[in-house]
Amino acid sequence: MEQVHLFTKKLKPTHISHALSFPTHALEAFSFPEGAHTTRFEAVDSTDNVWGFCLSTRLTGAHPKPVLLRSSWRRFVEEKGLVPEDRVAFFMERSDEANGMIRRYTVRAQRKVMILMGQDIWVDVEDLPLYGLLN
Repeated sequence: MEQVHLFTKKLKPTHISHALSFPTHALEAFSFPEGAHTTRFEAVDSTDNVWGFCLSTRLTGAHPKPVLLRSSWRRFVEEKGLVPEDRVAFFMERSDEANGMIRRYTVRAQRKVMILMGQDIWVDVEDLPLYGLLN
């Protein structure tokens, strides 16, 4: 399977409390039913937990303005203990299983733990020492 990085986003307070804005270019990795403006997908995290997300676009206007709806996004935020300045990254793995094109999505929640030689060092929140105490 080939892994494709869809996007990484540093979280702002509105991403924590409401919905996660989704880059328009990443929409090409998802299929929407004919005439629909929402699609559901599952993404697996670094601990093999499966998360269900609902991706939605605007019905009108020149730009689709995609978002992960709060109804599906909020549980992930709470379970991971995410705060502003953390980041999330979404990836897609795809394989051409006899032209069936199987897509598998993964999601990572990360926190910056230090700056080393001018580079930000990010760690999956599940790997932080206090992660178990957050839940």
